[in-house]
Amino acid sequence: MSKLRILYAATEIDPFLQTTKVAEFLRMLPQAMQERGMEVRIFVPRFGLINERKNRLHEVVRLSGINIAVGEEEKPLIIKVASIPNAKLQVYFIDNEDYFHRKSVLVDKDNKFHADNDERAIFFCKGVLETVKKLGWAPDIVHCNDWMTSLMPLYLKTTYKNDPIFKASKSVFSVYNNEFAHKFEGDLLEKAKMLDIEDDMLQHLKTADFGAFIKMGMQYADMVLKSNEDFSDNLNALFTEYNNTKRIGMIASDDNVMDSYFNLYNELAN
Repeated sequence: MSKLRILYAATEIDPFLQTTKVAEFLRMLPQAMQERGMEVRIFVPRFGLINERKNRLHEVVRLSGINIAVGEEEKPLIIKVASIPNAKLQVYFIDNEDYFHRKSVLVDKDNKFHADNDERAIFFCKGVLETVKKLGWAPDIVHCNDWMTSLMPLYLKTTYKNDPIFKASKSVFSVYNNEFAHKFEGDLLEKAKMLDIEDDMLQHLKTADFGAFIKMGMQYADMVLKSNEDFSDNLNALFTEYNNTKRIGMIASDDNVMDSYFNLYNELAN
């Protein structure tokens, strides 16, 4: 069996940033897969709370400098990288001055949800895929974690489906109970668009809320996983609705959890 390549995208990773369970999970899973012989790349946003000096982040100039379109705007993409202490794992950070330099994650100091979190998510999803293209590293599995990564399965099935780097990639979308009540303003469909994407493919985004992003991830991912948490009635209804057409699974948090992921990736890739 050839060495599988797994691309992880998530909102955060321990020890650089930890506000939810995602950070801890993303710290453990890629290392476990690497120890089982898989090749791993990890991408997260470079939120302003991440201390660059302390964590030894440095810019990768050869990967930086692409402009990413978010609607009519084009924003420069900066790529930074750092290593996880005591692990042979590198983390790539997606950065942009407008989106990621404020000293907060998703809410401001008054606990108010940032109005441009939708744009930050879109920039992140597009930025990850463009950077991986520039790396020339073809992933077998793209494992998207949490709502900010939910548009990547759509982009893989449309804009990037014939790209040599991604044409064989399968996507996994893990849903976590990080629900928010905010509704985004502006034309979310226009912001999210890329080549080969028709309006009807983006219908779920019309509600411009948390559910909109989750539905997009569920619709286009090859496999949907729900974390081992209590979900709201709304989310549970979504899982039930999609279970008829999608493979929706939950990997039990037991001693065999890492083997379960290893087997899942191999099954999906073959």
